[in-house]
Amino acid sequence: MPLENIFTISTDEEFNAMALKTFQVQYHENLVYQEFCRHLGKNMSTVKTLVDIPFLPIEFFKSKKVICGSFTPKITFTSSGTTGSEVSKHHVKNLELYENSYLTAFRHFYGDIEDYCVLALLPSYLEREGSSLIYMANDLIHKSKHPDSGFYLDDLDRLQKTLLELDARNTKILLLGVSFALLDMVEKFPLKLKNTVVMETGGMKGRKKELIREELHQLLKKGFGVEAIHSEYGMTELLSQAYSQGNGRFFAPKWMKVLTRETEDPLTLQKAGKTGGVNIIDLANIHSCSFIATQDLGKLHTDGSFEILGRFDHSDIRGCNLMVL
Repeated sequence: MPLENIFTISTDEEFNAMALKTFQVQYHENLVYQEFCRHLGKNMSTVKTLVDIPFLPIEFFKSKKVICGSFTPKITFTSSGTTGSEVSKHHVKNLELYENSYLTAFRHFYGDIEDYCVLALLPSYLEREGSSLIYMANDLIHKSKHPDSGFYLDDLDRLQKTLLELDARNTKILLLGVSFALLDMVEKFPLKLKNTVVMETGGMKGRKKELIREELHQLLKKGFGVEAIHSEYGMTELLSQAYSQGNGRFFAPKWMKVLTRETEDPLTLQKAGKTGGVNIIDLANIHSCSFIATQDLGKLHTDGSFEILGRFDHSDIRGCNLMVL
């Protein structure tokens, strides 16, 4: 199976086989990853199973060019950083892979994007270039083909009017927003929506008092009059994302897997039920690195879902971190 065929993966066996194949290719072609593996005493002959694969610390995306071979990127996604701080750079060779990844995952969890009107409330991301979230939102807006789909920068009055009109017509709505902007919205216009998926993408850093996720979701559920707040979990360094349809429990698509590592011993993986550092295998990251040790803290559940509980520090990770531990 070619590496690009990841979207047909349906079993753990297929995933594991593809992950090992991806490791071999990336060990050979990604010199930054190869050097990291060698430093740990790992190579093609010592990595026999999934648990043997080393996870590259996410900070490498700030200081190194994490790519396989050499190519001219179609686009370079960057993380949001405070002025003067280093940002992560994800050099993307094939944008079609990214588009296939989010469209296939969205279809799996929510159905066809053409069934929705997509309203995006992402002011802080629109203020800068290189956001993978803006790229995705823009494409979802375009592919929804709905005349009212679009970005609503600071125009909360127009957004409220659009939401009420669409809801009254029983139109399915995807309202995709950063947490602080969604909070601003419900503080100004409490609503009672019937046909809307409210999906937060994280983004509380430095904007308001940081809330734990339960507090945030409680305020948003009450403010929008909905039963659940959905969440998207992704980051600059990945080409895939996981989704939560409520209660902060995320499910990943079949070509993405989340594991946790011991906080005191980062090379040791943990069983479900324990809090640890979040490691991600994203098989869509064919041309960079598919095995990433993030700065997030999380917990796996036996049903395959996971929670994000905070982070080790204030590193720039999108789509998740509402809290400071």
